[in-house]
Amino acid sequence: MVYYFKTASGTAIYMGKDKFENEDLIKYGWENDVWFHVDNLSSAHVYLRLPDYASWEEIPEADLLDCAQLTKANSIDGNKRDNITIIYTPHANLKKSGDMATGQVSFHRSKQVKKVFVKTRENAIVNRLNKTREERINPDLQAELRDHQISKQRVAKELFYANKREEDKRAREMKAAAELKRKGYSDFLTEDAIEEAAAERGSDYDPEEDFM
Repeated sequence: MVYYFKTASGTAIYMGKDKFENEDLIKYGWENDVWFHVDNLSSAHVYLRLPDYASWEEIPEADLLDCAQLTKANSIDGNKRDNITIIYTPHANLKKSGDMATGQVSFHRSKQVKKVFVKTRENAIVNRLNKTREERINPDLQAELRDHQISKQRVAKELFYANKREEDKRAREMKAAAELKRKGYSDFLTEDAIEEAAAERGSDYDPEEDFM
């Protein structure tokens, strides 16, 4: 079973019911997911699913606080204590090897792990989040990840071709403008144009003076 929540801003949070489901969450997490856990204590693995292309280093303060409070509330020891630390890192930084216990993870780069200090439990935040909770039994996380990747590739492809069409349009416009400029300069130098200019300025006009 996977539990889903919504932050005050509407961003999705999710977590597994137990360590066995945490394994699937680790395996099938999205690239824009951010993992939260109580530092040095047992707790639920809480994930914040950021919008595509949002930076995990610029999580809105309110969403960060929601995730920290929910993580604390879902730690047997952490929920009882004040002054605890929550760690968080992007899903891509989670490291899982065969010798690790079920639900256990480490990190590829420790420098990519951030911390947020939680002084005490804030019931108002926890209660608000729990009111948004939805339970999904045995969701197909692998299929959801695959569908997300296909959708993202399609959007990226559409954006690529839209940009290419715009670049091609600008190139055609620049070429047309250059051609008009060249044609106008060529017309200006025609014999008829020179004679017409001379007639307007008088018989003593020397066209070469325009280029001195």
